[in-house]
Amino acid sequence: MIRLLEETQTEFLELTAGLSAAQWSYQPGAGLWSVGEIAEHIVLAEGLLFARMEAALASPPNPEWEAATARKTEFIEQVLPERGRKARAPGPLVPRGQWTAEGTRARFQQARARTRQFTEQAVQPMKIHTAEHPFPIFGTLSAYQWLLYIPLHNLRHDRQIVEVKAAAGYPGGA
Repeated sequence: MIRLLEETQTEFLELTAGLSAAQWSYQPGAGLWSVGEIAEHIVLAEGLLFARMEAALASPPNPEWEAATARKTEFIEQVLPERGRKARAPGPLVPRGQWTAEGTRARFQQARARTRQFTEQAVQPMKIHTAEHPFPIFGTLSAYQWLLYIPLHNLRHDRQIVEVKAAAGYPGGA
C-alpha cells in the first residue's frame, strides 16, 4: 500500500509540474476536464475516500465482512485504473476549476501525507470494518478497500492527465 501511495504521488507530481496556465486549464473537448480540473478532482476524492475509510473503521466489526467484501479487492484493482469505462463524479467531487496549480499540488501533498501517515501507523484490523459505496457496483467495502481505492483512483486520473497532455490541441504538446 505504501509503495502504491508513493508511486502515484510521484507520478501525479511529475505530471503536474511546470505547467503553464494554458496547459493547466486546457480542455481537450466539450465536457472534458483540464489537467487542473482532474488534479482538483484527485484531491477532493482523496479527502472523501479517506473519510469513508474512517467511517468504516468507526463502525462496529461486520460479522459478514468476508462474504460482503469477497473478491472486491481484485475488482477494485482491475476496474479503477482502467480508463475504458467512464464514470460520472458525484457532486462533491466535481471540480470547480478555481484552484491554482501550486495550491492544488500543495493540497494534494497535504492529503497524501495524511493518508501515508495513517497507513504507516495503522494497527487496528481494517478488513472487518465496512462501509457502503454509493455506487451499487461496489457495494460493501472494507476499510482496507476504501484505503486501496485512494491510490488506484489517483492512478486512473493520472492516466487521464496523460490523455489530456497528448491531445492534439494541448498547448506546447502533441
